[in-house]
Amino acid sequence: MTELKIKRSDAITKGPARAPARAMLRAAGYDDADFARPMVGVVNTWSTVTPCNMHLADLAEPVREGLRAGGASPVDFNTIVVSDGVTMGSEGMRASLISREVIADSIEMAVRGHSLDGAVILVGCDKTLPAAAMALARMDAPGLIFYGGSIMPGHCEFRGEARDLSIQDVFEAVGAHAAGDMTDEELDMIERKACPGAGACGGQFTANTMAMLLAFLGLAPMGAGDPPALAGEKADEARRCGELAATLALGDVNARRFVTEASLRNAATAVVASGGSTNAVLHLAAIAAEAGVPFSIDLFDELSRSTPVITDLKPGGRFLAKDLYDAGGVRLFGKRLMEAGKLADIPTVSGRTLFEELGEAAETPGQAVVRSTADPLKQTGGLRVLYGDVAPEGSVLKTAGYADGEFVGRARVFDREEDAFAAVSNREIAEGDVIVIRYEGPKGGPGMREMLATTAAVAGQGLAGKVAMITDGRFSGASHGFVIGHVAPEAAAGGPIALIEEGDIIRINAEARRINADVDWAARRAAFTPKPRKRMGGAFDKFAALAASASRGAVTIQSE
Repeated sequence: MTELKIKRSDAITKGPARAPARAMLRAAGYDDADFARPMVGVVNTWSTVTPCNMHLADLAEPVREGLRAGGASPVDFNTIVVSDGVTMGSEGMRASLISREVIADSIEMAVRGHSLDGAVILVGCDKTLPAAAMALARMDAPGLIFYGGSIMPGHCEFRGEARDLSIQDVFEAVGAHAAGDMTDEELDMIERKACPGAGACGGQFTANTMAMLLAFLGLAPMGAGDPPALAGEKADEARRCGELAATLALGDVNARRFVTEASLRNAATAVVASGGSTNAVLHLAAIAAEAGVPFSIDLFDELSRSTPVITDLKPGGRFLAKDLYDAGGVRLFGKRLMEAGKLADIPTVSGRTLFEELGEAAETPGQAVVRSTADPLKQTGGLRVLYGDVAPEGSVLKTAGYADGEFVGRARVFDREEDAFAAVSNREIAEGDVIVIRYEGPKGGPGMREMLATTAAVAGQGLAGKVAMITDGRFSGASHGFVIGHVAPEAAAGGPIALIEEGDIIRINAEARRINADVDWAARRAAFTPKPRKRMGGAFDKFAALAASASRGAVTIQSE
């Protein structure tokens, strides 16, 4: 075992002047042997507020075991999580994206504040994954990310048919119930059966998209995130992550070695080829910004033109994360992309290259989840970046399930999500409408809320793909339909979306990558009176003051 001659943690453990620090550490249970080894943070996002993270306290112990076995001393910290699923559709959802910054900041404070030699970050719910990567990239410290895994599918007997369920089904059941197509008893049954225990939401929604992305970025060990949360092999993966983190700390292998233009491209390729969440666009831009690596959201559009969707995963497809794991996992998916020449070989935190990892893929005979690029589910990738007079700085369209062509309709304008949701619930939205939800951007929200409650209500009424939605906010990874988010500049910054009026004709052309409106923009601008900035106080106002445009990841620490 190699020993570091100089460790970051020497700043708190070596020399006569550090006797007070050592005295405090001894009281916490550390000894001379611990001081001699790299001290590695075990940063946990454990919480009982969400199934996504509720099991992470149990997984922390095998991580500690792995660190000790690898020659490092574990040092435990906790940070927060804000559950997207619990807060969706409420004022609390404004805290979701803001929590990404708070989590990244708190990891930095704990690790740098105590001069630790590295970190293992245990993650579950959506914002904890990008926050972990942002923190590692910002600190440029040794470390890796361990994803707690997906929830198992729920099951129910619905109108004589056995169904697998995810949280997506509950949100869409709300829309069906509002439309009179589902009884109180049926809604109650789906609510009770959809989420059977620990683990993150089960489709290729944001958490699973980000877990896959981080593996292709090289910051998460390939395969470690694949087993479902409660699978027996999850503890083995936790132990492996601890050992790998010890190796990284001993070798002083820093995070920015892995965050490069090549690895960012690999990560974006995985997103578009899997039909992943639009949130990945925002988060990958933020990770790149923290690492100081040049990045444009246009990469997603470039890749979508030449990269097909090869996984049949919800929300646009049939299967859940558990099914992908049973089929051969992320390795099998990556192997298909590697064989097609869609990936670059890069280093990863496992100590092996990406191609070495993917070369070990094993396919389950008869699996139907992962296809080849020669026989894809969809010829083009799952995301497109649209510009135009409505979105001069860009917007993001998810095409994995719908939205390959053109949509022209009249604008139905709402200045907050609750009003749009009420209109949908009251059956005030008709086929051909374009729902415009604004003042929900990073600054205007503040916090850039997701719109799953509204998109699911639309889907539950059978209108997915028959109406369009555009917003300067975000869409959940479970959203599907003709939905365009991240419209920039946002309304609160005076973007053109603020000038749209009820009844305006909106023209969306997915193939041409354009979103325009039949509007005399100069006349509208001359008559426009900006709305006063929404004030919520505390961290919300701090985020609104600091946040960059969605086109730059909505980060609060911006390069000069």
